[in-house]
Amino acid sequence: MGSFVNQPEFGTTVEAITPSDVISSATKIGGAALYIGTAGTGDVKVIIQNKSAAGGGPPTAADAVLFKGVGAGCFLPIIVDYVLATGTTASDILSIK
Repeated sequence: MGSFVNQPEFGTTVEAITPSDVISSATKIGGAALYIGTAGTGDVKVIIQNKSAAGGGPPTAADAVLFKGVGAGCFLPIIVDYVLATGTTASDILSIK
């Protein structure tokens, strides 16, 4: 993960993620890669790090991206600020920083 600004070469912090449709500082992951641990495949709906709304304000659910069919044991090679509950069917999601 060293190709991202202020990211170490390897993850040094891991936390379980509970997807939420609330977009606030309380639910912001703060720029993390994701590991999907659910069995089978699932979908993951995220807001990419530093995404802002069209008018330049804070992001909304309309700014989210849906990754469909993410397999168990996969790392998503993206850096995200939020994992939304609506649209996310995968479980056992971990954030890695």
